[in-house]
Amino acid sequence: QVQLVESGGGLVQAGGSLRLSCAASGRPFSRYAMGWFRQAPGKEREFGAAISWGGGSTAYADSVKGRFTISRDNAKNTVYLQMNSLKPEDTAIYYCAGSTRSALPLGPIASWGQGTQVTVSS
Repeated sequence: QVQLVESGGGLVQAGGSLRLSCAASGRPFSRYAMGWFRQAPGKEREFGAAISWGGGSTAYADSVKGRFTISRDNAKNTVYLQMNSLKPEDTAIYYCAGSTRSALPLGPIASWGQGTQVTVSS
């Protein structure tokens, strides 16, 4: 079982940037694909971005493509989400997710983090 702990959320003005981090422990981090999801108030949890085990492949939701960048540092067991040009509609709880697979697409999720709040003011 893997433990995932997110950090880096907060309040930012529209047009600003934030970088989320997700520290993993409990299983060989570098073997598995990782992802970021988000859930806005009153809405379903939705996919945001994903990265393969070695970082060679990435995928993004259309809503964040061109503004968000997912990356990973396997030496630090950490995955990141750099969020630029933030919009009020990006306001949500952001969750880190560990896949059961090494390649993309993510497939079934093995573990979820507790989430970190991102609020974008207009």
